[in-house]
Amino acid sequence: MDSFELNKVMGAVLGTCLFLLSLNIAAGAIFATHPPTKPGYEIAVQEQAGPGKPGEAAPADDPLPVRFASADMGRGENSAKKCVACHTFGKGEPNRVGPNLYGIVGRAKASEAGFNYSAAMKGQKGNWTPEDLDVYLANPKAMVPGTSMTFAGIPRGKERADLITYLNSKSDKPADLPKQQAAVGGAPKAQ
Repeated sequence: MDSFELNKVMGAVLGTCLFLLSLNIAAGAIFATHPPTKPGYEIAVQEQAGPGKPGEAAPADDPLPVRFASADMGRGENSAKKCVACHTFGKGEPNRVGPNLYGIVGRAKASEAGFNYSAAMKGQKGNWTPEDLDVYLANPKAMVPGTSMTFAGIPRGKERADLITYLNSKSDKPADLPKQQAAVGGAPKAQ
């Protein structure tokens, strides 16, 4: 191979490299990426209209003791499947994204050993009463603004009562849940 042939091969290699470099610069200018202003993804959740007409207040749930009177542990266990992705329920099971919920009814708030609670949850005082759990499960972010729990909540009071009954069964010493017999008129009849 003489020097003229070598110059043609080297010119072709150099031309190809120059073409690829130009193509890379042009593609970078056209398809430039910008770092996000806020890291993460925005998840759009479609708001569902509650029962009734728009602008009308949602019907109030029955009082908690009335809901506990007809609560079913089987339905509560089925409802707890929504929580399995983040929580465990068995004694001694490890924490996941959320803390282990064994013995949650009556336990001090933000007290599960080995779990790193959000600052908002650490600021909560007292124990998890059935009433507090009912409010929290309805809308976690309303009860504890700034909580890292991303669950939207359980709007149906009956389902919350079933779930709390199931959670109460997951304990060494289940708490006595307030129960009231639901009479036809709404309240027990006096004699």
